[in-house]
Parts: sequence; C-alpha cells; structure tokens
Amino acid sequence: MEHPTSSHDLRRVVAIVAALNLGYFGIEFAVALAIGSVSLFADSVDFLEDASINLLILAALGWGPRMRARIGMVLAGIILVPGLATLWTAWQKFWEPIAPDPVPLTLAGAGALIVNLACAVLLARYRHHGGSLTKAAFLSARNDAVANVAIIGAGLVTAVTLSAWPDLIVGLAIAAMNADAAREVWEEARQEHGAATP
Repeated sequence: MEHPTSSHDLRRVVAIVAALNLGYFGIEFAVALAIGSVSLFADSVDFLEDASINLLILAALGWGPRMRARIGMVLAGIILVPGLATLWTAWQKFWEPIAPDPVPLTLAGAGALIVNLACAVLLARYRHHGGSLTKAAFLSARNDAVANVAIIGAGLVTAVTLSAWPDLIVGLAIAAMNADAAREVWEEARQEHGAATP
C-alpha cells in the first residue's frame, strides 16, 4: 500500500503536469496552424492528449486495481489519437509540400522540449506508482522530449534546405512513437487487469 504522503504528492505532481501540458498545447497548436507544420501539429495534439491522460490519472488514483487497469486500457487508445490526427495532416501536406517557417518551428520545438523535460523529471519518481496509469504519463513525457529534439532538428534542416520533408518525416515518426507507447501501456494494463481479476 502506498504511503498517504506519496499518494498526495503524486496527485499534486499529476495536476501540475496536466496544467503544463494544457497550457503548452494552446501555444504550440497556434504556431502549428500559423506556419503549417505537421510535426508541431502532431506534438500539440500530443500535449492535449497528455493533459487528458493526467486528468484521468488524477480522477482514477483513488480507484481499485481493476478499475485502474481498465482506465489504463482506455488510455492506450487515447495515446493513438494524435498519431491518427498526424497521419491525416501528413496526407494533406504530402500533396502540398510547403516548408514551414523554420524559426518558429525551432523555437516552438525548444519550448516544448523544456515543458516535456520538466514533466518527465516530475513524473520519474512516481513512474512505478499507480501501475499503467502513471507509466502512461511518464512514457508520454519521455517520448515527447525525444520528439521535441527531432522537431528542433527538423527546424534547423528546414532552414538550410527550405524543404517540407524534414517536418513531414518528424511528424510521422511522432505518430509511430505514440503507437509504440500505446502498445506498452495496453500490455501493462492487461497484465494488471489479469492479476486483479479473481
């Protein structure tokens, strides 16, 4: 059984992470629309998904292991949403390959990296508490930080080449990473559900 202080601290951390994700979603989504960036669009939707995950975790922390495992399975599906949205955006961009402005692309990616690293650091201590739920939040923050480094790289390459392809490729890579994270969360949630079922 978790220590009450640990549970209280986890709730506070999850609430902070949810607020950070929701706040940066608005910023990155606005920049993505303004410059027509697939990778920023994918990452902004990912911030919204992360905010949703953390709000669900906040609600589910007081529930029993079986219900938490079920919510973990639902979260695995939620993690796939940004990937599907990215594929649609990438399909449209494929037919009109216009390069996004590299300066806001790079700056928005750097801002997202700072936010995601902060979230990953906050969640790292609790990634083994609460089972698949907190693991989902930690994996999302960690994967997003990796994606943000790729977005910064895409911005720098775009500045040199003025090509739309670096942004498009990174956007599709973010979608693939989300799919793998969804698989991990689903597998852990199924194991938890099996262990909690009499």
